Amino acid sequence: MNDFWEALLRVLTLADYNTRVVILGTSALGTACGVIGSFMLLRKRSLMADSVSHATLPGICLAFIVMVHFGGSGKWLPGLLLGGLISGLIGMGLVLLLRSYTRVKEDAALGIVLSCFFGLGVALLGLIQKMSRGSAAGLESFIYGKTASMLSSDAMLIGAVAAVCLLVCGTLFKEFTLLCFDQDYATSQGFPAALLDVTLMSLVVLTTVIGLQAVGLILVIALLIIPPAAARFWTHNLRNLTLISAAVGAFGSAFGAAVSAVVPRLPAGAIIVVAYSSLFLLSMFFGKTNGIFIRLLRQRRLNNKVGSQNLLRALHEIVERSGREQVTFDDLMAARSWSTAYLRRLIQRELRLGRLRTDDESYSLTTGGHEEARKIVRNHRLWELYLINYADIAPSHVDRDADRVEHILNDQVVGELESLLATEYPASNCPRCPHSQVAS
Repeated sequence: MNDFWEALLRVLTLADYNTRVVILGTSALGTACGVIGSFMLLRKRSLMADSVSHATLPGICLAFIVMVHFGGSGKWLPGLLLGGLISGLIGMGLVLLLRSYTRVKEDAALGIVLSCFFGLGVALLGLIQKMSRGSAAGLESFIYGKTASMLSSDAMLIGAVAAVCLLVCGTLFKEFTLLCFDQDYATSQGFPAALLDVTLMSLVVLTTVIGLQAVGLILVIALLIIPPAAARFWTHNLRNLTLISAAVGAFGSAFGAAVSAVVPRLPAGAIIVVAYSSLFLLSMFFGKTNGIFIRLLRQRRLNNKVGSQNLLRALHEIVERSGREQVTFDDLMAARSWSTAYLRRLIQRELRLGRLRTDDESYSLTTGGHEEARKIVRNHRLWELYLINYADIAPSHVDRDADRVEHILNDQVVGELESLLATEYPASNCPRCPHSQVAS
């Protein structure tokens, strides 16, 4: 146990040189992938990275064969990455060509390129293993990753490429934003949409290739998809989305690498992806914009609001029709098709809020409740009159249409309704119910 805490302390303080290299390298990669992945998510091309990553394998194998043929060992990393980069660019180009100039859909094009290139890469790996010169040992690391054995030169290369990608994204942020949301509009405004698209896809290929060293071509897709997907639960603003996505990418990579350093038997690449998945689940449940819990809370608040408004409106209309201040439970049950238990819950909530008072199963509105009910009824009838006068809705059917939207009317919409109907229905006047006017 003491060894565990000692190892944890050394990781947290970055005391070991190799730990610093791995954590800084993977964090830089996660940051770049998070930013670029945000644009890919909005472009609905997240799976493009999966196709590109698998397309790099034959390029890596061919680069190995070429270097061995010219007398090298075949293990020169820049040469292998260059081969993967060229192969990835070719794969990306084929996907774009199939999508643009054939009737093949993009998802089918991605599947075709992914399977064909990966199959070619596996075949070339088998050929390399039978070569008399050169050793294929270590090439499998591009498939599964070798985060724990990352060298300082690898980390520096990752940091340099990540810096270039972040610089390009920062410089072309406005253009990439326009490309993601409306490519046709960008073209009409004179922006080189095709060139911007190629630039963005080239950044994807670049980050994918350098990501092979960290997590391998199988798991690199997680670095580009999961951070922006998690960030979408926290914000709708693109600038904030990219920042949150970059933070998720950096933290998930650093945390996964740190856990792997504390528990060496756990593979770092897989733990990084598990850390990303944990952050995604956390965002999915607790994200303040689209998280499951916040959406359930909003739905509950809306249901409570709708129920309260319906109850207050029913009380006001019963008093208006009958002239009695006291309303019985049976009167309320007859006003709407709600269950007995649900109506009792509504009444109890309004009693707690002080908008309703009771006297032996009879209910009446308090002063505050009367003002709130009058406001609700007025907004409902203004909307009904608008639908009758301006939308040609029959008075006998307008109540159903008005009831669907009256609960979400804000002050601006109510103000516009009042301005349209100001002459006949000033702010101090609550219109008569259109249904009673028709009936009379």
